Amino acid sequence: MRLIELFSRRATAVNVKAKNKDQVIDKLVDLQVTHGNITDKEAYKKAIYAREEEFSTYVGDGIVVPHARTEVVTRPSLALARLAEPIQYNEDDEDKADLFVMIAAPMNGSLHVDILARMMTLLADEDFVEKLRKAKDEDELLGLLDKAEQEKFGDESFTQEEIASAGYRVLAVTACPTGIAHTYMAAENLQKAGQSLGISIKVETNGSGGAKNVLTDEEIAACEGVVIAADKNVEMDRFDGKPVVITRVADGIHKPEELIKRAVSGDAPVYHAKNAGSGSKEPAAKQGFGSTIYKHLMNGISHMLPFVVGGGILIALAFLLDDYSINPSNFGMNTPVAAVFKTIGGVSFGFMLPVLAGFIAMSIADRPGLVVGFVGGAIAASGDSFVSLLGNGDPVSGGFLAALLAGFVGGYFVLLLKKATDKMPKAMDGLRPMLIYPLVGILFIGAFMFLINPVMGAINTWIANLLNSMGGSSKILLGAVLGGMMSVDMGGPINKAAYVFGVAALGSGQYDVMAAVMVGGMVPPIVIALSATFFPKKWTKDERNNGFVNYIMGLCFITEGTIPYAAADPIRVIPSCVVGSAIAGALSMLFGCTLMAPHGGVFVFPTVGNPLMYLLALVVGSVVGAVMLSLLKKNKQ
Repeated sequence: MRLIELFSRRATAVNVKAKNKDQVIDKLVDLQVTHGNITDKEAYKKAIYAREEEFSTYVGDGIVVPHARTEVVTRPSLALARLAEPIQYNEDDEDKADLFVMIAAPMNGSLHVDILARMMTLLADEDFVEKLRKAKDEDELLGLLDKAEQEKFGDESFTQEEIASAGYRVLAVTACPTGIAHTYMAAENLQKAGQSLGISIKVETNGSGGAKNVLTDEEIAACEGVVIAADKNVEMDRFDGKPVVITRVADGIHKPEELIKRAVSGDAPVYHAKNAGSGSKEPAAKQGFGSTIYKHLMNGISHMLPFVVGGGILIALAFLLDDYSINPSNFGMNTPVAAVFKTIGGVSFGFMLPVLAGFIAMSIADRPGLVVGFVGGAIAASGDSFVSLLGNGDPVSGGFLAALLAGFVGGYFVLLLKKATDKMPKAMDGLRPMLIYPLVGILFIGAFMFLINPVMGAINTWIANLLNSMGGSSKILLGAVLGGMMSVDMGGPINKAAYVFGVAALGSGQYDVMAAVMVGGMVPPIVIALSATFFPKKWTKDERNNGFVNYIMGLCFITEGTIPYAAADPIRVIPSCVVGSAIAGALSMLFGCTLMAPHGGVFVFPTVGNPLMYLLALVVGSVVGAVMLSLLKKNKQ
């Protein structure tokens, strides 16, 4: 731990105007509070004055070092102020003072002594002090401090005490739409970056299994800054009043050191919650229209997946356990065991569209949007319309596309309702979410879906007929395109677009499309693993050691395992993986492979139609990609 790590730009000020001792102390205390490590500002100020009464902290040469050791300080910090005009700090001081460094230290241990000792060693250098007085701004002043400490002490810590025990300097939250790979990769990289920078950090992960390593109120109160690396909504109100860096989860993977440095630099904006204490969730970051739509869509997809995966695998197992010869028209229900699997799986699968629409709407309009989207998705699944209700035709399910539309329309309609009722009397605030939003919202989305269902059903039927009518070459081309898309951005928007198309096709009974999508997503990590295994000279020792893990990630259909390698060498890694995935997807279509489960990797291979040829498609695509990558890469020295 070095002194410079206890400063921040926000706690540093030049050209401060103050006329007396009290004004200077007020300014320095205000600077110290920006660190977020003082639980009682007035108590800390009293401790500063108490120390001044014991003995003046004026040290000569126009320098004053006020300091206090008190229980209201959760972790040590430093504040620095340079006055525009020197003042007489104490009546009996030999000259006026213009340079002030204030120390805040917790009660445990003797950190204040260690901090003071190093600070005084630096300030004993007259040339260094003169440079501080001439610094143009806060950034230059901190740069001089950093340089002087590095020259005198290098990376040597000023103390032997464990500062992390007083709290974490930086807290972080990582979250991606599916909550599987990106969430944990960003968390790991932030942890490593914190260790390399010597900055204590704790990371909360909002993954598919819920929030882990949850940040406590005490940790939030004591930290200097917060990093939110998320592509979905996270609980933000708890960070009210703290410096917060809000960014994408990808930045947590690729720019962890930059984010941590910014969180403690004093440049991060202070977050102010609109509904402090309500526990509401706010958008993770200001995003463009496309990014916002993607975030809402992924919120629906991530909540839908467990229903689709669980139900899809059970339905696939029902066909695996059934006897087709008994009654072909009743395949999947001919035996009691198969009937149980298919019935349970069908119930789970049936929630796909309501859950998709419900959680898209909830992402847009918070809890009031959930019921509106859920009802819209259910009507999309039923296919009901004004035409069918009047007896002029049969219900036609709008399918996946209608559910998407229901989620977005329902969510934004609820937002409109919120604005329209915002000026209602405060006494009716409790009535709005319990009566007005659900009643008006459900009625609207019901009428809307009754109108739009026939149109969306026709589009859905046209897409299904188009896929069914595709000949051999067209199917192979489709498989190549979808497989290649799975490797373009390794879990990003293009990857997710291909995956969503596969899930939509699965809901329409196009099982070959899902097979091509999954095999395309399995190839990239295996490409890395094969190249690291059979062409070791192309990789560093760490890359070779981590390469084995990619066999597991690839077989489990976790494409994101390729991200660190793609980030390090995108020009060679991405094209090689795209080619390998495209070949695998094309071969899957060529061999007529089918898949009823939208996830699971090698664990659902028993349910694959034509499994041996599906495995061959995976092997061929992976080998071609690995050979291409190894030929493109240069040997590592």
